[in-house]
Amino acid sequence: MEHNSAVAAAAAHPASEARLQIERDVVQAMMKPGLLYWGLVGFFATVFGVCLLGAWAWQIYKGIGVGGQMNPVGWGIYIVNFVFWVGIAHSGTLISAVLFLFRSKFRSSFNRAAEAMTVIAVMCAGMYPLIHLGRVWYAFWLFPYPNQRLLWTNFKSPLEWDVFAISTYLTISVVFFYVGLIPDFAIVKRYTRGLRRHIYSALSLGWVGSKQQWRNYNMLYALLAGFATPLVLSVHSVVSWDFAMGIVPGWHTTIFAPYFVAGAIFSGCGMVLTLCIPMRKIQKLERVMPIDHFEKLAKTMLFTSMIVGYAYTCEFILAYYSGNVYEFGVFKDRAIGHYKFAYWIMVFCNVVSPLPLFIKKLRRNLAWLFVTSIFVNIGMWFERFVIIIQSLAKEFVPYAWGTYKPQWPEVSIMIGTFGFFFMMFLLFAKFLPVVAITEKKEEVH
Repeated sequence: MEHNSAVAAAAAHPASEARLQIERDVVQAMMKPGLLYWGLVGFFATVFGVCLLGAWAWQIYKGIGVGGQMNPVGWGIYIVNFVFWVGIAHSGTLISAVLFLFRSKFRSSFNRAAEAMTVIAVMCAGMYPLIHLGRVWYAFWLFPYPNQRLLWTNFKSPLEWDVFAISTYLTISVVFFYVGLIPDFAIVKRYTRGLRRHIYSALSLGWVGSKQQWRNYNMLYALLAGFATPLVLSVHSVVSWDFAMGIVPGWHTTIFAPYFVAGAIFSGCGMVLTLCIPMRKIQKLERVMPIDHFEKLAKTMLFTSMIVGYAYTCEFILAYYSGNVYEFGVFKDRAIGHYKFAYWIMVFCNVVSPLPLFIKKLRRNLAWLFVTSIFVNIGMWFERFVIIIQSLAKEFVPYAWGTYKPQWPEVSIMIGTFGFFFMMFLLFAKFLPVVAITEKKEEVH
């Protein structure tokens, strides 16, 4: 009944018809998933179950020694993946919140996907401290709470700061994500029947779109966006201090906080493009995700790429002018040493591959943007690899140097994490609106 009255009202006004078409396009993407969709969900679920859970179970049975961790590289690709997923997670809410505060209209095509990406990536990141712990059944010792043993964690440790930072960030991200969905749940409710209608009705919290509800909603959403922006900046700075607070050459530098934040935005833009370009095609969302919006996101990615490239250059210059033989030795080894392949992959993917985006025609070419975004994701993973693995492998004393080689359980768990990420994103794309319907309708005049 509600749906029929909306159709009748839309027929009397072109703008109303355009808004109704936006609703149809987004809701239609959620209905009746095809065989390809369930095939992809099943494939990624299998990858997650076999690669991650299977390899993790094997590691628990045999011990953490089945990984490639060794002296001096005690942090393997488990921590590389942890920092990678934290960067992806922080960028999603940052993109959405900052663009909202600056009233950037193109955010309406990406903010919902970016926020969902944030929540899922935090879940992926949260796995790795537990996996790296080895004896996961002692994980409760990591959390500060009153206990009969009268034991407390070391609050001076940057790793302990992560517990507070990431748990706080997860909380605000989930709230920010859910609050943005409330008006859309009420819209989706009109197009569904049966159990799904009752679920969406409950999730919409009685939303009817009254003037008072919109006033309270806009006030709350702006407050959350204003709170999330400095929180994201501070949380990813805390993650960078995990390294900067150490005395390891290549880590002990004040540039890490802005360097990590810029890298997070850069990697987030890349992952949003990787997810949204195929989603736009598969779910037939061309009308609600115009090329102009992709071009503007590509400009953001290009800008942050230049910041990251500037940070790479500054690191070498500061190491050279510091006069510290250990510091400069580490950076020289990055370029010509054992791990030079990782360094030059990082430089090519993060600095060189985005440069063609200065050409407007390529910024508007979705195939080119998709390939570039894949390079960016690869490059940002190798950036974390270089920072963590290479710096630990070549510290101060040559006789203590070592060469780290990932073993199959580590690689398998990493692949399984990507399976979990894409599986969860596919489920999000079919059960929740992938584009902010109400924000898109506001753009129609």
